[in-house]
Amino acid sequence: MQADFSTDFLIIGAGFSGLVVAERLSAAGWKCVVVDRRSHFGGNAHDSIDAAGVLIHQYGPHYFRTNSPRIVEYLSRFTEWREVNYTIKSFTRGRYWSFPINLNTFEEFTGHKSTSEEFVRWMEQNRIPISQPTNSEEMIVSQVGQELYELFFKGYTLKQWKRHPRDLDASLCGRIPIRTNRDDRYLSENFQALPKEGYSAMFDRMLAASPDVELQLGVDFDEAKARWKYKHLIFTGPIDEFYGRQFGPLPYRSLRFEPESFSSEQLKSREPISQMPGFWQPAMQVNYPDESVPFTRIVEIKHATGQKIDATTIVREYPKDWTVDAEPYYPMPAQDAKQLYQRYAALASAEEQTSFIGRLATYRYYNMDQVTGMALAEADRLISRYGSPLH
Repeated sequence: MQADFSTDFLIIGAGFSGLVVAERLSAAGWKCVVVDRRSHFGGNAHDSIDAAGVLIHQYGPHYFRTNSPRIVEYLSRFTEWREVNYTIKSFTRGRYWSFPINLNTFEEFTGHKSTSEEFVRWMEQNRIPISQPTNSEEMIVSQVGQELYELFFKGYTLKQWKRHPRDLDASLCGRIPIRTNRDDRYLSENFQALPKEGYSAMFDRMLAASPDVELQLGVDFDEAKARWKYKHLIFTGPIDEFYGRQFGPLPYRSLRFEPESFSSEQLKSREPISQMPGFWQPAMQVNYPDESVPFTRIVEIKHATGQKIDATTIVREYPKDWTVDAEPYYPMPAQDAKQLYQRYAALASAEEQTSFIGRLATYRYYNMDQVTGMALAEADRLISRYGSPLH
């Protein structure tokens, strides 16, 4: 197929990476075409109103947070914010627990009031001394010991990754804080918020501010390469797919989402459990670490969005094996996967007219602020390299 259109930058993927880099390049005067194989923009951060009228995150919860004023300033051009303290719980042994582990969790575990000093002493007595943890199991048991590790981490990790925690990078479970005070927030960044009207509304404004950005949905990588001539390609998809998986497919984990909605009448019987009217569960997210439960968590994002509506929707998340026909949600945080990625990264480093940005293209789990920062940095680099457009 002969290319019949031309653009300065062809951008594969209309998620955070693709839309941010397109907006910046467009602001500098360059023409951009952004394509996505899906029927919507926003990537996995896409949100929408479901049949019950509830604003949901279709591809799992996206908890925006950052310590970067620059990232907040940039995205604030396209959205107002609703500040949120993300709180979650864990459900195991037939009850809800405060999570991540904090002083409240310790009191629930021991059954009596306690102090931070007592909790620290208990951890010192129960933790397994490992000076340099090399995997996720070692990371947790070196902090809180075997019993709390098995209570909250082991089963959840086995379900989520289908690998034992000792076979996964220490950084995976190391992302989850352990606190000895009563701070039960899931995250610790200075800025924790959601776009006030949702991610899709934010991306819509980003596109509206970029007249030199052409968005084409339902177009895959092969079709895009055939349709457009371009000065430079920006690829945000799976790097192994870019190279035809010539060294074999990189391992990912995929997910299945099962939403269920409830009317206000249905929710009344749940109020003793949810502890508040209009909600199904007592927190935005509840983890289910028991291996006998097939899903890993239930998310009720309405806790965070602040939407005023009688109905609510919960979403159960079921981890599943990834195949080439499934969505690759999570790169595998393990040494064998990293070694395979390095073979593809070596090919990518030799590309002069192609940039690889985002989670999938760099095969690493990044938060949304990190992906935004990567896209801003790449836009700056490309603007510096190519200068001002001639058209």
